[in-house]
Amino acid sequence: MAFDQTLEGQLYLGVDGGGSKCRATLYNHKLEVLGTGVAGRANPLFGLEQTFESIMASTELALGQAGLTLADCKSLVVGMGLAGVNVPRLLADVEAWQHPFKAMYVTSDLHTACIGAHRGADGAVIITGTGSCGYVHVGDESLCLGGHGFALGDKGSGAWIGLKAAEHALLHLDGFAEPTLLTERLLKQLGVTDALGIVENLAGHSSSAYAKLAREVLAAADEGDKVAVAILREGGQYISAMARKLFTLNPSRFSMIGGLAEPLVKWLDADVVARLEPTLAAPEMGAVLFAIQQHAKQSAA
Repeated sequence: MAFDQTLEGQLYLGVDGGGSKCRATLYNHKLEVLGTGVAGRANPLFGLEQTFESIMASTELALGQAGLTLADCKSLVVGMGLAGVNVPRLLADVEAWQHPFKAMYVTSDLHTACIGAHRGADGAVIITGTGSCGYVHVGDESLCLGGHGFALGDKGSGAWIGLKAAEHALLHLDGFAEPTLLTERLLKQLGVTDALGIVENLAGHSSSAYAKLAREVLAAADEGDKVAVAILREGGQYISAMARKLFTLNPSRFSMIGGLAEPLVKWLDADVVARLEPTLAAPEMGAVLFAIQQHAKQSAA
């Protein structure tokens, strides 16, 4: 995607909203970073009001770093990559928002992550953070896998790993499963002493509450805990299978992003690891490149 589509003096905001946090980055017309802000989660699936609040909070922080105020929103061309907007109803809800920006262009966080990872070129990307999903775009073809949300999918994600650990710990405490280091690690992490304490801290809570337990599983696996190893091996096999499906479109590049991208590498199959390449830019940059392209099309229409 050519940078000469940018307008001199124009400011751009890239927003990457997911199940755990929302990050906004402000760029000038040379696509140099002017400021960044991070706020709470921004997944419309869990509430539009919270999504918009997180977007505005992260935007205000990014503007503040650049010496600007929220009143300067009206001059921004904004690109947003949000989890959940692959659901048409939620995309329509976000696009109907009476936002304060000069212009706003919305797509999925998968799409913008892929654009950023390959800096506008074709490629494939897998996000492994609170949730898990994959996306590939080559020419006129694209394929989206996973991303169905916690409880319905997101296998191999932080939330899924945490859920599996909690399930086994509860079975262990009730005497139905083999002992595991995870039980003590989860009890300590949650600050409780028994099964009821685990339930009280997790039942009815969001995916991010479970995702916080993933680090305990990784640590237990490093200590040789068989249950933790089995969980990560199963998750790694799923992510590897997802990658191979993305590879059927023959992408020239493949990257992984998200909080678990690096820790999960050791649990992926060798053929998938061999294809891994570093990301070239952040998802927020991908959101801005998407916005620039869409804004140019709209202006030319």
